[in-house]
Amino acid sequence: MSFTPETVPGPDAPLRAALRYGLIGLGVLVVVSVAIASAVAGTAGLWGALLGAAIGGGFILTTVVAVLLGAKLPPTMAGAVMLVSWVGKMLVALLVIVVLNQFDFYSRPALFFTVVGALLIVLGAETYGVVSQKVPYVTTRAGDSETASEQE
Repeated sequence: MSFTPETVPGPDAPLRAALRYGLIGLGVLVVVSVAIASAVAGTAGLWGALLGAAIGGGFILTTVVAVLLGAKLPPTMAGAVMLVSWVGKMLVALLVIVVLNQFDFYSRPALFFTVVGALLIVLGAETYGVVSQKVPYVTTRAGDSETASEQE
């Protein structure tokens, strides 16, 4: 008889799960949105759905990636990473919308509904990924210094 211990998930397991479920949710949304928008608006609907999924999904998934990258940094640096990623994605989203506003090769309703769907579905999938993970934690009675002196 052999005993193989289970691996303990790391502290970033909820964020990795959020990213995984978010990508799966975005993939499902792309397929459904492209099918519906193409059936309703043709090629313009296809482009609207693809652009909407890229804008909405990229906007939400950027946060998880930034948190994963900043997780091992000191708190001030992690805060800076989050701030820069937030400002950066806001500027990119505004720039993309300004540029796309000049063109008419895509369906605006398809773009709108897909962006809203991406925000809701990806955020919901990420929330499920974080909440469904079981990460062990340890608490002490009164603090590390008192517990350390008892062990000596």
